[in-house]
Amino acid sequence: MIRIAVVDDHHLLREALCDLLRAQPGLEVVASVGSARSLVPTVVAAGADVVLLDLEMPEHDPRHTVRELLARAPATHVVILSMHDDSALVSDLLSLGVRGYLHKTVDMVTLVAAIRGLRDPDRTTVVVSSPNWHRPPTTGSTLTPREVEVLRLVSEAMSNREIARSLDITEGTVKRHMRNIFEKLDAVSRIDAVNKAVEAGALPSHRKKAEPRF
Repeated sequence: MIRIAVVDDHHLLREALCDLLRAQPGLEVVASVGSARSLVPTVVAAGADVVLLDLEMPEHDPRHTVRELLARAPATHVVILSMHDDSALVSDLLSLGVRGYLHKTVDMVTLVAAIRGLRDPDRTTVVVSSPNWHRPPTTGSTLTPREVEVLRLVSEAMSNREIARSLDITEGTVKRHMRNIFEKLDAVSRIDAVNKAVEAGALPSHRKKAEPRF
């Protein structure tokens, strides 16, 4: 189980998010925090693995909070979930050890995929996603032929094991290719990687889109 603390001063939004997360297999909400003052002690006492942290709360200094939280619970993964769009602030928080930033407009699939992505030790940052940031367009041109081949099979809803058998490689090699694909396409899930590759022209658009496998 992934133990999650949700931190947001808007009670209705916070509790709605907690209910949605509780409905996901393998996720457990262990703390619902609405005050910056009680944030750190509550999260530490709950033993949360993941903290979904809103930035815009009364009497809240995000940099101080992140420093204190990670000093007291260094194994905790902090992911910003906020409407706040100050790229300089987000960059500072990432440099302090925050694992990712998600804009509150993301869908539930992306959020859950990001949370589960924290299990991958090879991914320093889960995701940085905001509709208002100008980022280089996704391109499939940097994918190797083998990565494109792996992603083609992913688009056919094959598991890592099935892909390994089809290409006569090990499952570990498939996982390594997937990590590289995720990094190159800035993807947070298998379906996200396929969709971005299709948009970039690395995969033909007529292929069946992959179902999310977490």
